[in-house]
Amino acid sequence: MTVERLEAKHLPDVAALESLCFSHPWSEHALALLLQDGNFGLAATENGRVVAYVGLTTVLDEGAITNVATHPDCRRKGYARAILRALLCEAEARGICRITLEVRESNDGAKALYESLGFMICGKRRNFYTAPREDGLVLEKIL
Repeated sequence: MTVERLEAKHLPDVAALESLCFSHPWSEHALALLLQDGNFGLAATENGRVVAYVGLTTVLDEGAITNVATHPDCRRKGYARAILRALLCEAEARGICRITLEVRESNDGAKALYESLGFMICGKRRNFYTAPREDGLVLEKIL
């Protein structure tokens, strides 16, 4: 597995991955937001194929993780942990002081991963998710 900076060439694979993983996937056009100044994404690739990705949007010295997705055939193999660690290092190098994200309240695996990387629950967004409707927990990490 290789962790690479997200580039335009990755967007078709990332959009396909979004469709596999989420009930409301981001389009290739929407994912291009991650290529704009200040924002960035990372892709985990294996044999030239994107198997996981993470995106971060930034405002001043704060960042928000947009999505973390791993191909269903590649879960529980450390890809998400690897790209999140790389994202945290890159964010810190860019002077980002605080990162937030939302996660479904029922997603125990994701919550455990984020908490193992130092994220802490700091809030709840009622009915944040649809299909199915569910509360979202807001997690943050201070860098």
